[in-house]
Amino acid sequence: MKNLWNDDEAKHYPGELGQRVYTSRLLGRDTTLVLHGGGNTSVKLTETNILGKKEHILYVKGSGWDLETIEADGFSPVRMAHLLALAELDKLSDPQMVNELKTQMTKASAPTPSVETILHATLPYKYVDHTHADAIVAITNTENGKQRIEEIYGDTVVIIPYIMPGFDLARLCAERFSAEATDNTIGMVLLNHGIFSFGETAKESYDRMIQLVCRAEEYLQQQGAWALPQPLAPDEHATALRTTTAKLRYDVVKAAGKTMLLRCYRDPRSVDFARRHDVASLSQQGPATPDHVIRTKRLPMLGRNVEAYTHQYKEYFDGYAPGAKEPKTMLDPAPRVILDRDLGLVCAGRSAKDTAIVGDIYQHTIEVILRATALGGYRALSARDLFDTEYWDLEQAKLRRSGKPPQFSGEVALVTGAASGIGKACVDSLLQRGAAVIALDLKSAVEANYERPDYLGLECDITDNAQVEQALEGGVQRFGGLDMLILNAGIFPGGCRIDTLSDGDWHKVMSINVDANLTLLREAHPLLKRAPNGGRVVVVGSKNVPAPGPGAAAYSASKAALNQLARVAALEWGSDNIRINSVHPNAVFDTALWTDEVLQARASHYGLSVEEYKRRNVLSTEVTSHDVAELVAEMCGPLFAKTTGAQVPIDGGNERVI
Repeated sequence: MKNLWNDDEAKHYPGELGQRVYTSRLLGRDTTLVLHGGGNTSVKLTETNILGKKEHILYVKGSGWDLETIEADGFSPVRMAHLLALAELDKLSDPQMVNELKTQMTKASAPTPSVETILHATLPYKYVDHTHADAIVAITNTENGKQRIEEIYGDTVVIIPYIMPGFDLARLCAERFSAEATDNTIGMVLLNHGIFSFGETAKESYDRMIQLVCRAEEYLQQQGAWALPQPLAPDEHATALRTTTAKLRYDVVKAAGKTMLLRCYRDPRSVDFARRHDVASLSQQGPATPDHVIRTKRLPMLGRNVEAYTHQYKEYFDGYAPGAKEPKTMLDPAPRVILDRDLGLVCAGRSAKDTAIVGDIYQHTIEVILRATALGGYRALSARDLFDTEYWDLEQAKLRRSGKPPQFSGEVALVTGAASGIGKACVDSLLQRGAAVIALDLKSAVEANYERPDYLGLECDITDNAQVEQALEGGVQRFGGLDMLILNAGIFPGGCRIDTLSDGDWHKVMSINVDANLTLLREAHPLLKRAPNGGRVVVVGSKNVPAPGPGAAAYSASKAALNQLARVAALEWGSDNIRINSVHPNAVFDTALWTDEVLQARASHYGLSVEEYKRRNVLSTEVTSHDVAELVAEMCGPLFAKTTGAQVPIDGGNERVI
């Protein structure tokens, strides 16, 4: 644990709220302290309201904000007087509490305050920090965790037994802190949950958090439970795993009742954990901290029997739902974490971001479990406690409010020739519709086109079968399968009459425009047939298929051959619920092929201006890469759900084609 405070950096965050922002970000930078929205921080300020009266205001982290990137607007200002009055109540339901918090905010546009707002208000310190430090939960998630915390900290922390976040936790903390805190107290440990630190300045509270967590880490070192055994590197499989992964994804989606992505982690630590002889006893107890259950569910699935897992999940729900305070609606029973000897750690989510979050959480969980095991044995919270968190009424309400997901949410598309032009436009259109995209191109620039979890750019020569297989393997490892294949890559050689066309030029065009696409279709077929909503292929053809021109024999013949290949595939793969359609663009000038000089030369050849030349079609309209991409994306959607083997021109109307 390193103290990241930097005086020069801190100067850029003026004022007490600014310092609160700064140290919150410092906490958020360390994933061993908080992960993906976890933890919260606060500061108590005195402000003058519009009536000229001074009020004590608690600025607490708002719902939906991440500590690593939080800004001043991410803190919700709530009147302290009302919070302290609420803390005196005998009981307060979570929905009532949230309503009270919202009605006492001094800024209507602020986010909903944290559910631990009242807890922060009752602690008698200006600054309060709360994290879910891995070292702390590794110690408390053991049989004698409370005794170990007492041994480490003495009276420097108040120890709170586990209770769900919300009003009851706030009341208990206030009572225990009032009765047990001493002049030496600088923090509070919530068993199986996390740790608090306090201070009169942001720096003091932050320093104390680092100090407290360091003491936990040092204890683990002293007990021989800090340095984890070096995992063995996973053996290289002779056979590819992409089809196995796609089949698993199909089963997970069927159980979930909605499209989902998978992400496979085959790093040594993840694979080693999945292959442990005692993985069943270690992994089937529960998460490191109850907050994680909302993302990961209570238990991982071992192996690939999704049907058995869903049956067990339904039994879990049926066993605990009748004892809940209010009626519960069962969440989908599909696993979110899977441990498999071959696949390693597999995480499921509605989006690429969701799968990455689950992956981060469980990789930290593995280390917590291993350290707690080395300390004497990992012990998570009871199934009853975890059920209460998973089916927390606030989370249930959030689910009811969730809107309709994007059209291709949970689906995967692969686009070739994706670095620029029509290919890149297709990537844009698919991402905009919620798809995760695997983008292939001969140019390495494709790898850096986007930095986002739902994009994987891979440099790939599609004429090299080994590279194609490697790209498919990598894409499926990242996203779990393949639903849409966009065959866009191709070359348009310079004009050449047949009587001067060399064998080399002919074979080069054929190898890229036809042979490579045959390989892609063949290798993608086992994945597309396992697409939960049916596989979709869109071929980006050419006007030259129905209307070839002189000097383009190799290009026209190759595109015609690809078109015929797609038609045959449509006939053969309909029984696999795969549909294949083609688009035939023409005169798409916003690509790398059409430089300003070339455009000007061609326009001059016809005695036209550049703008007139771009609109040289029946509708007198310009066709852009975006126009083509939008049609391609729509052909993957429900409007074309009952269409296969079709050829659709997008050329503004070409007289020869018509």
